[in-house]
Amino acid sequence: MRARPFIAVLIVAGFALSACGEVAKKTDTADEPAQLVEVAGSDQPAIVLTADAVERLAVETATATAAPRQGQTIIPHAAVFYGLDGHAWTYTSPEALTYVREPITIDRIDGERAYLTAGPAPGTEVVTVGAPELFGVEEGVGH
Repeated sequence: MRARPFIAVLIVAGFALSACGEVAKKTDTADEPAQLVEVAGSDQPAIVLTADAVERLAVETATATAAPRQGQTIIPHAAVFYGLDGHAWTYTSPEALTYVREPITIDRIDGERAYLTAGPAPGTEVVTVGAPELFGVEEGVGH
């Protein structure tokens, strides 16, 4: 009969220890599919995804090009994202698996092209598919 209370204590202790393990996993960002990383000199964090997360989110990019008019850049219209405040921006990909939100100023939209007077430089990779999901990551929406 004395063994039953001891067994109950072991079971409760086991649940407590397994719960601690789950908390440790949740706070260990190395296992997370996305991390927010500070960017020096910017108030916008970089979003760093694992390769699996990029595949799950189906993120696609295209390269910004120079416009015929000096000082303008062309990005796909699909790369333009509007915030709740009405301001336009795009996600750039400065390196593999890394995405940073950048404000843009649109001169005009012509079909599938957006002509920018401010924003990423020609040659910059911009996100054409997956921006809403990246924004969710940035705003802390769970996975």
